[in-house]
Amino acid sequence: MAVGALCLMNSFRGVRSASRLQITWLCEHTRSHSITSGIPGVKERTLVAVKPDGVQRRLIGQIIKRFEQRGFRLVGLKMLQASEELLAQHYSSLHRKPFYPSLLRYMTSGPVVAMVWEGHNVVKSTRMLLGNTNPAEASPGTIRGDFSIHISRNIVHASDSTEVAQKEISLWFQRSELIDWECCDHGNIYHP
Repeated sequence: MAVGALCLMNSFRGVRSASRLQITWLCEHTRSHSITSGIPGVKERTLVAVKPDGVQRRLIGQIIKRFEQRGFRLVGLKMLQASEELLAQHYSSLHRKPFYPSLLRYMTSGPVVAMVWEGHNVVKSTRMLLGNTNPAEASPGTIRGDFSIHISRNIVHASDSTEVAQKEISLWFQRSELIDWECCDHGNIYHP
């Protein structure tokens, strides 16, 4: 059975009147007539990386939970020890800043969890979810406002524009590591 049909079956758990055929039809109908089809920016993607302090403090799950609750789709995920070469390309715009050497030391001090999230206006929404880079100025309820302790240990990185997101995603992920997938959820189900 298709993954989408299984998602729908989970959505209909406890509903006795929905037959397997109806659920399969709903899944196929939803996939081809999605509420979001045709809306610009729905397939927008962004890179989000949980930095070594976020990994060491075991915050990966809480960060993922916030993106899932927001309705974004995870299309790429991996844990890696970032190389200096990768980070030099990633932070090329900061190369001449006085804090650059300490940034490289910090980002190579432990594993990083890199993710690609997809959704409507995901770049802008992600920046809002994260909060201000300086945790002292980040609002409560944002990831940095709730978890960060210092500007140099601000838990997570995210792309700041769609153009930067495309560049960063191609640095951190091979095309084959990104998965396009569909899952029927409560917000996208059309009833016959």
